[in-house]
Amino acid sequence: MRIVFMGTPDFAVSTLAEIVGTGHEVVACYTRAPAAGGRRGLDLVPSPVHRAAEKLGVPVLTPASLRTPEAAETFAAHEADVAVVVAYGRILPQNILDLPALGCLNLHASLLPRWRGAAPIQRAIMAGDAESGVAVMKMEAGLDTGPVGLVERVAIGPDMTAGELHDRLMIVGADLMGRALAALERGGLNFTPQPEDGVTYAAKIDKAETRIDWSRPATAVHDHIRGLSPFPGAWFELEGARVKVLRSTLATGSGAPGTVLADDLTIACGEGAVRLTEVQKAGSRAMPSGEFLRGAALEKGRVLA
Repeated sequence: MRIVFMGTPDFAVSTLAEIVGTGHEVVACYTRAPAAGGRRGLDLVPSPVHRAAEKLGVPVLTPASLRTPEAAETFAAHEADVAVVVAYGRILPQNILDLPALGCLNLHASLLPRWRGAAPIQRAIMAGDAESGVAVMKMEAGLDTGPVGLVERVAIGPDMTAGELHDRLMIVGADLMGRALAALERGGLNFTPQPEDGVTYAAKIDKAETRIDWSRPATAVHDHIRGLSPFPGAWFELEGARVKVLRSTLATGSGAPGTVLADDLTIACGEGAVRLTEVQKAGSRAMPSGEFLRGAALEKGRVLA
């Protein structure tokens, strides 16, 4: 089939590679325009999908908007059978959605209708969900409201981080989209409307919610830490500097919230305790808690902010 691919971050790269590898003709790749970055923040850095598409020999387009007549004319000229959208980062207007003969398919990293929206991976872990997954949905004008064709479920381990779930869903999702396109090509991809019950929204992570609140139950603190790891990172303050917590585990013990209970970075929460197992000081690399403690005075009984 003739396919237009639309995506931006690392999560989308595996799906692009899967589509090219299975023999479809990717006639164009839409992605975010190069953004300021590099060591000094002065270079224009192309997106991961942009770099992958160039290596695969796929023409790249980076329009600032899809809502102009010129954008619609360019898109129509691709004469695509289907568009595949994976974390593109832009809303597709209805006139674009209507152009591919077989519609636009979106790979979404959740078990729809749970966690529609921008941050489904982080929100699933932060909420303590036992499973997540990926869904192939036929796009419509609403936010992740379209009917679903295929779903693959993935268990969320008790200490799994958002980064680990991201990497797992990235691979599972690429395979799922490959199977969805094969079914679509032979006319066997059937779509089921999403149920009205169970809808939740995965709002973008706000910096204001990243600070650890030790007054919450230990399970909630642990889910908060792993749901924000590795980025943007949950944190506490020590001697005026932020310390990110990248990994933790549930522990035994009790005390006033934020109290250091043992010399292994076990911290009391509102109910129970967590043990911090990997942390990162500002301007430093991530390190195991034992290494961190060799250079930080965190005596038993100290209360963390």
